[in-house]
Amino acid sequence: MQEHHPASAYQNTKPSVITIGTFDGVHIGHKAILKKLVTSAEKEGLESVLLTFFPHPRMVLQKDAEIKLLNTLSEKKALLEKTGLDHLVIHPFTKQFSRMTAVEYVRDLLVNKLHAKKIIIGYDHRFGRNRTANIVDLKEMGTTYGFDVEEISVQELDDVAVSSTKIRTALQEGDVETANNYLGYPYMITGTVVKGKGIGTTWNYPTANLQPSETYKLIPKNGVYITQAEINNTLKHGITSIGTNPTVGGTSRTIETFFLDTQANLYDQPLQLEFLKFIREEETFETVEKLKGAIKSDEGIARNFISNLNE
Repeated sequence: MQEHHPASAYQNTKPSVITIGTFDGVHIGHKAILKKLVTSAEKEGLESVLLTFFPHPRMVLQKDAEIKLLNTLSEKKALLEKTGLDHLVIHPFTKQFSRMTAVEYVRDLLVNKLHAKKIIIGYDHRFGRNRTANIVDLKEMGTTYGFDVEEISVQELDDVAVSSTKIRTALQEGDVETANNYLGYPYMITGTVVKGKGIGTTWNYPTANLQPSETYKLIPKNGVYITQAEINNTLKHGITSIGTNPTVGGTSRTIETFFLDTQANLYDQPLQLEFLKFIREEETFETVEKLKGAIKSDEGIARNFISNLNE
C-alpha cells in the first residue's frame, strides 16, 4: 500500500476505483467494503484507492464537540496496510476544503487528481459545500466525467453503522470482548511509557504508565483489564488499571499496566497495549492492604484467563 498525504502527493496516472470515508476503527464492516473495492480493482484492472480525511471533519466543523476516535492516524494506516489496498490518500480536512463545490471536488480531486473510473460509495453519501450533493448528483457527474458509480448496499452500510456504534458503546461500558468481536482485532491504545509515582514498585507490582499518543483516542471505561503487548519481540500479558487510583489519593486519569513475569525497563519506550477482557470496576478501598489483596485476585484471574488462551 502506498500512502499519499496530501492528495497533491498522488502522482499515479493509472485509472482507479475509489471509495471515500473516515473508516475509523477499520472494523469488520469496513473490511467488507474494502474487500469489495480491492476485488473490483483487480477484476477491472484498476488501482484501488481509499480517500480519507484528517483531521476528522467534525473536529474542524464542530470545534465544541468532544470527538473520540477508535484509531489514531498511525493505527489506521497499519490496519489498512493489511487489506490489500493499493493506495491510501489522506487529505487534510480544513474549512477551506469544506467550501469546495461538489463539481470542484469531483472534477479536480476525484477525476483529475485520482483518475477515478469507478466510485464505490454509500447511497446516503453527501459531498460538496454544505454537503448539498448526493449520489444522484454523483451519477450525473459520472456521465459527464467518465466514471461509474456503484452503490454500497443499505445492509452493508447498516452493518458499518451498527458495528461502529456497538464498538463505542461497548468500550464505554468496559465490554472489550464485544468491541473486539466487531473490530476483528483487540482494541489498542498506542503511546509512550512515562514515569508514574512508582507506588506499584514498592508493592512488587511495578507498572508501566502509558501516555496515549493522541488526545482524541477513545479510552475504555475506568476499571481493571487483562491486556497484552509486544515487549522485546515477545507477547506479554498484563493487568491494566484505567482510572484515578482513588485509594492512594490519585486525581488524574492514568493507564497503568503490571506485566506478568516481565522485568524490562520500558520508560520512554513506545508501547501498543491491546485489551482482552474486563475484570472489575475501579474501586476505592478502605485500606492499601485491601487494594493489594484485590490486585492479587486480579492477577489470579488474569493467569487463569491466559492459561485458557494457550490451551
